[in-house]
Amino acid sequence: MQQPKLIPALGFWTSVSLVVGGIIGSGIFMKPAIMASQLGSPELLIAVWIVAGIITIFGALSNAEVAAMMPETGGQFVFFKAMYGDFFAFLYGWSAFAVFNTAGVASIAYVLGTYTEYFVQLPRFSPETERSLQLYIPFIGSIFPLHNIGVKGVTIMVVLGLTYVNYRSTRSGGDIQVVFTLLKVVAMALIIAGLLFSGQGDAANLVNNSATTAPTGWALVGALVAAISGAFWGYDGWNNITFVAGEIRDPQRNIPKSLLTGLVICTAIYAFITMAYCYVLPIDSVAASSMVASDAATVVMGSAGGACIALMVIISTFGTTNGNVLATARVSFAMAQQKQFFPFTGQVHPRFQTPGNALWLHGIWTSILVLSGSFDMLTDMLIFVSWLFYGMSAAGIFVLRKKLPHAERPYRVWGYPLVPAIFVAFTLFFLIATVVNDIRLYSAGKTDIINSLLGLLLTALGIPLYWYFKGVHSRRSTDHSSK
Repeated sequence: MQQPKLIPALGFWTSVSLVVGGIIGSGIFMKPAIMASQLGSPELLIAVWIVAGIITIFGALSNAEVAAMMPETGGQFVFFKAMYGDFFAFLYGWSAFAVFNTAGVASIAYVLGTYTEYFVQLPRFSPETERSLQLYIPFIGSIFPLHNIGVKGVTIMVVLGLTYVNYRSTRSGGDIQVVFTLLKVVAMALIIAGLLFSGQGDAANLVNNSATTAPTGWALVGALVAAISGAFWGYDGWNNITFVAGEIRDPQRNIPKSLLTGLVICTAIYAFITMAYCYVLPIDSVAASSMVASDAATVVMGSAGGACIALMVIISTFGTTNGNVLATARVSFAMAQQKQFFPFTGQVHPRFQTPGNALWLHGIWTSILVLSGSFDMLTDMLIFVSWLFYGMSAAGIFVLRKKLPHAERPYRVWGYPLVPAIFVAFTLFFLIATVVNDIRLYSAGKTDIINSLLGLLLTALGIPLYWYFKGVHSRRSTDHSSK
């Protein structure tokens, strides 16, 4: 009997919707406030979103060259096997499961839960009860699972519900993605126009710095690093398209084209919507807001405007959560297919032709991460680890150009070698600065946990697992050959 396999069911516009929908979710609705408090400048806030978008495009174009060469389900896991070998590829795949893909889904759905409270007051324990259950990780910090339990409950329900949808049908998941991506792009265009042309703002807000927060010198460098980390989280998800490369029609053409198209759209939206926030609200008001989009709309349209924005955020994060659920489990599926993960994870559902077991494994671990952390902890942890691998992916372009000089390359990265070199250099600076900044904030008592080191710890847990799976595969191969 022929084994069931995944089918190429995704076209160009679905691919673009995976890029745009995977990126625009919650970052632009949650991060501007903390970024504004760090920078104290509307001009720097807008500039950071633009710079982060350009840097992300450089990384995406570098990945597009390899994705067009190797259009297989599994994305960067497949790329890293060719670049650096099995061990590094496994560490990436393990980290994708343990840290950034699942924490990414958790953090995006967490925003949906947070904005649900605009309409319904979700249950919550008292501050004393929330801190009564504390899980301490030596040298790294503490986590509090009971914190904000109502929001976490809604988040988990959304994650498991969308896991079920994508378990039943890849095409249904793709259709949901197209519809919700179109809705969010139209809605955000209306928000931008409504705020900028409302006449309720003040152009002076776009150039007036904070009266209380205006870092200079090395403090400004630290603030820029922290702010750009938040912006990178807003752009995270662009590489989801590579995870489903084996299920895209005409991948050599559609992957590079959809990456560039999607990222240009996202960069423009982020820059203009940040400008709209700052036009309506002074930078100090942006910094103090927990729901900046709703607060800005409330200034223009009253309470009804705030409610409309909150609903739009829920729609946006629902679509982004779906796109990430659909795409990210494919990495674990590809690992299992190549005998480097739990075997049941690599099975294709015989009826639905989906990586069903991988989807449920991701859904369960994502739910555990939701319980374990806060929104900012999840985002800061996943960004550090994901950018470690993004940098290595761009560096791998140079490796593959040397190892496989005559391989067919349907797409060659624009600006080679300068574009990938800039991306690698920036990534190195960003990683070092992030660790230094995380330790500084923890030492000053401003955070409960060193997020970057927690991400590295979870990544390092994959090292013994690699040798375990390698041993199991070797024993099975030996038993099979002896029969």
